[in-house]
Amino acid sequence: MTSENDIHAWIRKMPKLENAYLQKFRLYESRSNFYMVGRSKNRSVWRVLKIDRTEASELNIIEDPTMYTETECSELLTRIHDGNKCIGGLKFVTICYGIVGFIKFLGPYYMLLITKRKKMGVICGHAIYAITKSEILAIPNSTIASNMDCSKNENRYKKLLCSVDLTKDFYFSYSYNIMHSLQKNLSTHETCQDVHETMFVWNEFLTTEIHNQLNNNLWTVSLIYGFFKQVKLLLSEKEFKLTLIARRSRHYAGTRYLKRGVNEKGRVANDVETEQIVFEDVPEGCPVQISSIVQNRGSIPLFWSQETSRLNMKPDIVLSKKDQNYEATRLHFQNLYERYGNPIIILNLVKTKEKKPRESILRVEFANAIESINKDLPDEHRLKFLHWDLNKYSRKSTNVLALLGKVATYALNLTGFFYCQVTPNSKSQTSLNHDDQTAVSISVSVSVCNGFAQDNTSDDSTTKSSVKPPKYQTGVLRTNCIDCLDRTNVAQFAYGWAALGHQLHALGYIDAPFIELDSPLADDLMGVYERMGDTLALQYGGSAAHNKIFSQRRGQWKAASQSQEFFRTLQRYYSNAYMDAEKQDAINVFLGHYQPEVGQPALWELDSDRHHDVGSRGSNLFVENTRFQRSLSDGNILVDASSAIENGEKNEGSEHLREEPQDSKKMLSESSPEISTCDSDSPYPRYTPSMTRRQILLDAHSEDYPNSDRIFYNKRLDSFNCSNFLDVDWISSSGYSCEDEAYERSMLLRSPIGGQSSENVIKGISDSKSSLQVKKGEEGSGVLYPEGFAKWVMHGGVFFN
Repeated sequence: MTSENDIHAWIRKMPKLENAYLQKFRLYESRSNFYMVGRSKNRSVWRVLKIDRTEASELNIIEDPTMYTETECSELLTRIHDGNKCIGGLKFVTICYGIVGFIKFLGPYYMLLITKRKKMGVICGHAIYAITKSEILAIPNSTIASNMDCSKNENRYKKLLCSVDLTKDFYFSYSYNIMHSLQKNLSTHETCQDVHETMFVWNEFLTTEIHNQLNNNLWTVSLIYGFFKQVKLLLSEKEFKLTLIARRSRHYAGTRYLKRGVNEKGRVANDVETEQIVFEDVPEGCPVQISSIVQNRGSIPLFWSQETSRLNMKPDIVLSKKDQNYEATRLHFQNLYERYGNPIIILNLVKTKEKKPRESILRVEFANAIESINKDLPDEHRLKFLHWDLNKYSRKSTNVLALLGKVATYALNLTGFFYCQVTPNSKSQTSLNHDDQTAVSISVSVSVCNGFAQDNTSDDSTTKSSVKPPKYQTGVLRTNCIDCLDRTNVAQFAYGWAALGHQLHALGYIDAPFIELDSPLADDLMGVYERMGDTLALQYGGSAAHNKIFSQRRGQWKAASQSQEFFRTLQRYYSNAYMDAEKQDAINVFLGHYQPEVGQPALWELDSDRHHDVGSRGSNLFVENTRFQRSLSDGNILVDASSAIENGEKNEGSEHLREEPQDSKKMLSESSPEISTCDSDSPYPRYTPSMTRRQILLDAHSEDYPNSDRIFYNKRLDSFNCSNFLDVDWISSSGYSCEDEAYERSMLLRSPIGGQSSENVIKGISDSKSSLQVKKGEEGSGVLYPEGFAKWVMHGGVFFN
């Protein structure tokens, strides 16, 4: 019979394994070979790698299977030196801290090395590093290299590669899978191969050759690109550490106007996973409680674009209508489902109403896509969707962060968060086998069974049944605006703020899972998120983020804030117009999206940064002809026939997807004065009307959907508001006034709770009996939510105004 202690075996063992990884290297060269000598942290294990330098364009790597002592390794190097004395002997080249990878353009192979590093933080005893200096070396010796045609193009490709600055925002660890979330690192219940394992590994392409030849990763490091910050904070005289990690996806990566929307494989631009980790500040080796929460940001998963313009600081938003059944959008949410589980909650922050439709074009089409996908899904797997115009409500209320916090609280209650206790193990391990596949993994196995976590270790002395069982996050909040930079970062802070209260409550630091927004702790957290937002904005947009809401919250002088925002707008414009094309080329080379070949056009001679044959991949989606188009990702997405997103069970009574009118195959933009006659040779002629909002919505929606479990549109089509996550008025009513508020409210359909305050929504209290009583004979039953809300919570579907 299973004991209670076995069921609640919640304490994890996380061995440091400090001796199981090569962490410092010395590179030597002879005329015929490079010799890289790697050692463990405590100098107990030494290994040798040999790289052939006699081949002009081949990469040959041999690993010595022997584990040497320091003395034995020194003797080996002496013998190699003596054997090569006639051709110059063995020379020391450099000290390094790992191989970033190998790359070839038109000539020789090059090796990228980390030559200096900086410790950025520690997660459960595992150090996280940033690169502070790197170096690139040609593999062939000087004699062979001089005989090779060192063309102008070769030098230009090399310059492009070097323009990817590895000393800015690249991070790695020898013993911790920093590309994975904490929950994933401590939970190995997945039985199949994880197709997302390298999604955030930016040097995956660069390490392909060495991994294929050696079948291990002892000599390389896995780089994530994004943001890492660890700070020590104080609460009621108790210290804890907060770590914020942002991981940028390497799929469909690029710059702001050159990478928009989604590609044919369901990968979106500016896809970033953000993880907030909180743990006790305890002495090394002691059990530590730890918690994490993961959220996601990414471009609106539709086929849309903005062409870089030096004459227009706000280029047109061009929406393609080629993907009529939203297959790429389905693939994207299938990807999220596989990575995070259910529910998937979407917070869309784009504008609701504009004098000249721009963002609202995408807002309508995004809702169409979600409605189409949800029709084919069972209730429990439906996407939960909320439109919330952040710009509109930030003008109405200075307390916009509190309003976002209410949205975040609802999302957090649906997804949960990760919590457990970790017991570091100080025992050293010296296993460095040739086929070691765990060189950057945590040696822990936790399986989830019947709602409990079971540790596969058998050390009963560390098992405590009196402590709370672990918690798990299932599902994710996905936030987007147009760029997924400025507004999105504000919303992500609100989610992190709401999550921090729950995390500290789980750790026992506070009695209730809530932190006051005016507290010093919330202000410290805001500073970390603000710094993350600036970093991600520089990477994707070319300037620091627009932090108007944060500045207002701190009471910053308005004139100073406005001048800062103006400067950042100019900086972003200059970067997008003059620098992003070359930056995109460098990213494509670094990630392997483009691989030069002799006799083929050079990268900068192409009309596009898309370098794959779409037809050969079975895609019937549109092919773009402009220079500023999207490149296909080299990643894969598993498409399971039984997938909840891709081929979900259809609901009874659901209608077939309506056919799009022929005009829907055109494109939407807002700038051109006339509708195009479509006489151009372009395969996707622009649909560029000077249309009213009514006309755009009439084109997008030809009928109403009165069924309450689907997204619903107003018959007049002048106002559009839909949500199956929360009622916008609930969250946003805060005593402000706005000239268009009465108009907006008058257009809402079937809103049984229009006058209820957001404060009452959170607490589940109402003074209005008639507005909250459930229909169909349930008046006076004491239920405080309107019809549809409870159904949405239990079964998914759509909840709307």
